[in-house]
Amino acid sequence: MAILPIIEAPDPRLRVVSAPVAGVDDDLRRLMDDMLETMYDAPGIGLAAIQVGVPKRVLVIDLQRRDEPAEEGAEPVEVREPHYFINPEIVWASDELASYNEGCLSVPELFGDVQRPARIRARWLDYDGSAREEAFDGLMATCLQHEMDHLEGVLFFDHLSKLKRDMIVKKLTKAKRQKLAA
Repeated sequence: MAILPIIEAPDPRLRVVSAPVAGVDDDLRRLMDDMLETMYDAPGIGLAAIQVGVPKRVLVIDLQRRDEPAEEGAEPVEVREPHYFINPEIVWASDELASYNEGCLSVPELFGDVQRPARIRARWLDYDGSAREEAFDGLMATCLQHEMDHLEGVLFFDHLSKLKRDMIVKKLTKAKRQKLAA
């Protein structure tokens, strides 16, 4: 597995609408494995393929990453529960909204309170190419919607007020200038 470079805003590639995946093969599974390793290394809880420069409708999520205490004298055991989503789509969303202070690996160190449907029902293909459908709420619903936004070229701050969005864009532009000058 490889750790891939994560594209950061305001890179225009993050605004590309990702293409559907025709089928699940070993190359796609390798991409998903690399995305997961990249996400763990960052560290983050979700990553869309476009964030590593691949405009495909693929994303990975793992909300459960944590170290479990080990027996005395042994190393802690890392628990992972990765989820793989290929061609995900939301088939139902609740009218009830939930607010979450979101961040993004492509928008480092900046956060904003985003309101999204509190509960959703999604359909997708899994790691093996099997069709899946499931209802989600809480952080999983928020994270899945956030990552699916990436597939449409939407970033979390696009959901904020114009004032807050403009502040984030200004900070991103300044950070990019400082990086280029360094």
